[in-house]
Amino acid sequence: MARLQTALSLLIASTALPAFAATPKATPQKAPSLVEIPSAPENNPSPATPQACTSIDADAARLACYDVALGRQVNVPTATQNDNKAKAITVTQTKDVPLSTAINPFDAANQSTTPITPTTSLLDRRWELSPESKLGTFTLRAHKPLYILPIFYNNNPNTTPSSPNPLNTVTKPLNIDDAESKFQFSLKTKALENIFGNNGDLWLGYTQTSRWQVYNAEDSRPFRETNYEPEASLIFRTNYNFLGLDGRLLGLTLDHQSNGRALPLSRSWNRAILNIGLERGDWVVMLRPWYRIPESKADDDNPDISNYLGRGDLQITRKWNNQEFSLMLRHSLKTGDKSHGAAQLDWTFPLQGNLRGFVQVFNGYGESLIDYNHQSTYVGLGVSLLNWY
Repeated sequence: MARLQTALSLLIASTALPAFAATPKATPQKAPSLVEIPSAPENNPSPATPQACTSIDADAARLACYDVALGRQVNVPTATQNDNKAKAITVTQTKDVPLSTAINPFDAANQSTTPITPTTSLLDRRWELSPESKLGTFTLRAHKPLYILPIFYNNNPNTTPSSPNPLNTVTKPLNIDDAESKFQFSLKTKALENIFGNNGDLWLGYTQTSRWQVYNAEDSRPFRETNYEPEASLIFRTNYNFLGLDGRLLGLTLDHQSNGRALPLSRSWNRAILNIGLERGDWVVMLRPWYRIPESKADDDNPDISNYLGRGDLQITRKWNNQEFSLMLRHSLKTGDKSHGAAQLDWTFPLQGNLRGFVQVFNGYGESLIDYNHQSTYVGLGVSLLNWY
């Protein structure tokens, strides 16, 4: 009987606790790892029952013991695999995401290598081109410069505004001083964002420019000319290289400009404008060819306006040493007696805080709509509250 009891005791012990069988010589054991299970059979014999796993303290090792005891396959990543995974995560997090994926015919052939960076791209600051710059819809933004010129001198005042349309011709000379003031404000807001995937924004803009005969006390200081210009622009982000410049912007604008006057001083026109924006560092180039939308001859206040205000303009802007220089050139793109154009230079410089000095020089035809076919030189001096960029 004693032999039978001894045999049963040995059988139960060998079945329930195989993982803790004594070895001839005790050797130090490495603590179980959270991500790695030692596989040496002499140190980690396979458990025959789940009960053998209850005495394992480490959670990960105990869970693995249960998996083996219940016949479940264990796939534990090795240290090398974990290291490679961590490297992949790091690369994914630090890799630059292209910001200039756009609807653009030049992308495949000659893509720009300079990404749009919101902190440095001047066009991006103005038009929210990159995804990181998007501010949503119906947020007021600056459009064209906002300035006040208390002094705006004209060397050749237009006292008899005229047009090929007889109804738009002044017969009695106007009393106009050669010195006046001029001011402009211009705002825009985004009405729709990312119309085509992650690109294409619809902007609504408005610009108003006034010439005020503030020194003309004899005629009760009238506003000589105010031009109103509402517009709608569909703007796309682009990414290509052209002559060392990064093509950033492509847009289409529907523009109306008028002076809101009655006959014979009424002037107006409507245009479809193509906008092409390029930049490099502190330089911005905006090319704007346009097409005048025709009007009926009887209703056209200024049928020859394209031969004076031109069929497109080019604007080059340079930021330098906290100053901004902007040159605008436009031309009729015609020869002979239809060849007319204009140039305008704007210069802003710091005064105090956000207040900046502003100098404007204009020479040519069409400083305003009423003077669209009149040549003159203007010099203005004042302050600017918002610049181009």
